[in-house]
Amino acid sequence: MGLWGATGIGVGAIVGGGILALAGVAFAATGPSAVLAFALNGVIAFLTALSFAEISARFPLSGGTYVFAKRVLSLEAAFIVGWVVWFASIAAAALYAVGFATFATLLLDGVLHALALGDAAARWNTPWLAVALAVGSVAFYAFVLLRTSGGSGQWINVAKVLVFGIIILGGLFCLRNESIPSMGHRLSPFLAFGGIGLLQAMGFTFIALQGFDLISAVAGEIREPEHNIPRAMFLSLAIALAIYLPLLLLVAVVGVPEDKTLTGMSAESPAAVVAIAVQNFLGPFGYWLVVVAGVLSMLSALQANLLAASHMARAMALDRSLPHLLSRLSKRRGSPFAAVILTAMIAVGVILCLPDVEAAGAAASLIFLVSFALVHWICILLRQRSGPESMPFRTPWYPAVPILGGVFCLGLAVYQGYVVRSAGMVATVWMGIGTLLFLLVFARRARVVDASSAAINPEVAQLRGRSPLVLVPIANPRNARGLVSLANAFAAPRVGRVLLLNVMNPRAEQAMVDSQHPLDGVQEVFRESLMAAMESGMRPETLLTLAPQPLQEIARVARNHQCESLLLGLTTIDDDASHAPLDGLLGSVDSDVAVLRARPGWHPDEAKRILIPLGGRGAHARLLARLLGSLFRTSPRDVTFLRTIPPSAGKRRHDAAYRQLAEAARDNCPAEATIEVIQQADPASAIVERAADHDLVIMGVQRIRRSQKFMGPMILDVARRTETPLVIISSRG
Repeated sequence: MGLWGATGIGVGAIVGGGILALAGVAFAATGPSAVLAFALNGVIAFLTALSFAEISARFPLSGGTYVFAKRVLSLEAAFIVGWVVWFASIAAAALYAVGFATFATLLLDGVLHALALGDAAARWNTPWLAVALAVGSVAFYAFVLLRTSGGSGQWINVAKVLVFGIIILGGLFCLRNESIPSMGHRLSPFLAFGGIGLLQAMGFTFIALQGFDLISAVAGEIREPEHNIPRAMFLSLAIALAIYLPLLLLVAVVGVPEDKTLTGMSAESPAAVVAIAVQNFLGPFGYWLVVVAGVLSMLSALQANLLAASHMARAMALDRSLPHLLSRLSKRRGSPFAAVILTAMIAVGVILCLPDVEAAGAAASLIFLVSFALVHWICILLRQRSGPESMPFRTPWYPAVPILGGVFCLGLAVYQGYVVRSAGMVATVWMGIGTLLFLLVFARRARVVDASSAAINPEVAQLRGRSPLVLVPIANPRNARGLVSLANAFAAPRVGRVLLLNVMNPRAEQAMVDSQHPLDGVQEVFRESLMAAMESGMRPETLLTLAPQPLQEIARVARNHQCESLLLGLTTIDDDASHAPLDGLLGSVDSDVAVLRARPGWHPDEAKRILIPLGGRGAHARLLARLLGSLFRTSPRDVTFLRTIPPSAGKRRHDAAYRQLAEAARDNCPAEATIEVIQQADPASAIVERAADHDLVIMGVQRIRRSQKFMGPMILDVARRTETPLVIISSRG
């Protein structure tokens, strides 16, 4: 989409539906000052659009607020944001479908009466007709979205803007007959119920300006996003306000009969006040113009919200926060068919099952306001953590704009939750359902994919404000190059830190005194380590300590420095008993652990072909994803995932193992991987045989209990029988 296509998304979502549904509510709450309420909401919307524009231009990816939260906050916070905003868009779509049914019923009733078929109109005008029209509209636009990735319907936007333009021009023509005193009389009292009424009108009607944010939800499909996204947001808001404010003013000045008041007329028929007012100055023609505008407005807003909600679902599915099936695109049309179908089904469910659809709409309004406040906060964090020089579009008057916008949005959200208690209840229930689903179903795979993407793109750690520390104890200078290089892969550039540790044993003090150069060994270790660090572009920290028990000292340093990862080196692997002290160390730390066994001078860049045997529950998946993502950050690799099953296993078990391994490969590996399922009685022999064709073997072990041995029999067997470099990983217990 270009500029006008993106603007059409915003115009389609904003213009029409909100003003027709909520103008009467605003007039009833505050009188003629509803014009001021919409104008003030427009100011808040423009402040919010500025923050949205800065972040969307920085991250032009489909998903909107969910993508922002995932980049700057955390996976868990992003899921909650995405989950509730997805529901808010679905609920808004359901409401616009019901609104379309209302106006379509009026239109159908008028047509039947015009054809002298009043009896047929009476028979067909039932609640079931409205439900059928609402469900049918959702089904129709789901079908449209299945046929095109960006939707269609610019003609609807043009048509409804044209209709509103005719209404406004007709009103201005009638306004020329009004005198200044007469207009002043009709606008008096301007604040019918004081400041409280004005605030109430603002709270009820802010949702009428929601829709510019949907442009960010499809940002990945917009050309030149750094220019077109901000322009489209501001244009869509400007078009909406250019229609809203004159229309409201005309309703208040020339749309109220002499024998009625604006607040009274709005209280009697809040949903139809615009149509009645236009009928008063344009006659029946004006009434039907409003009905036609209502039909077109509800349809375009329905389509825009379905489009944004389906793209939100797909963005979450790509991160495994929702089922991966929802991320698939139609090969022929390029549309997210599964996400569109599920979104439409939930919207239909809201229409059919929710006893109070207005509560869902109020909940949607509340959720949007909270998410807008969150966007202002993200804008501040993003500017602080990445600097203004990296922003294609910068919000002016920073930080006043995001601070004021966030305060206003949060204040209106609190008001909405207080006045409409059911809105808070609906939002809370939906959040509770989402939290349970995430923790029980989606969390494990989502965290694996998040670890991989964060390792590939180290900017994520910077934007999230993280500074993870990798502890690398080095006693043998021959291991320094490999360990330091691997530590550089684990540590995120610019923000990740590496601590090189050397532990001296004070019991060897006398031997050191007798030596001509007592610190020669320590100097050699640090010299080799720092040379390797400079080759990798690192600036590590160094620490020298004295302790009679080196492994206990390593555990103490890891705990005191809250190290995220612990990287150890082993020169040889002999027998099970020789590694009991290592088991004790790993049982006393809560860091992720990686143990490297490689020849002296080995470097991770040599690992072009990587073998990963997988089995069991995969408790180390996040650490494996981090390691692979870090390795892919420097150069592409050929990765093979291997699983062994007994020779007696049948085809069904073989196929099941292949599917599970393929799923693990998709989650853990940033590129297409080779999948191998081998039927062999001795898994270690199968791994050793395949390791001969690879440059690195990565094996994972689980630390379920602190007393559990790290070097199990199969790990030892593989390590003894192959010279291929080996990395043994274990996630924190």
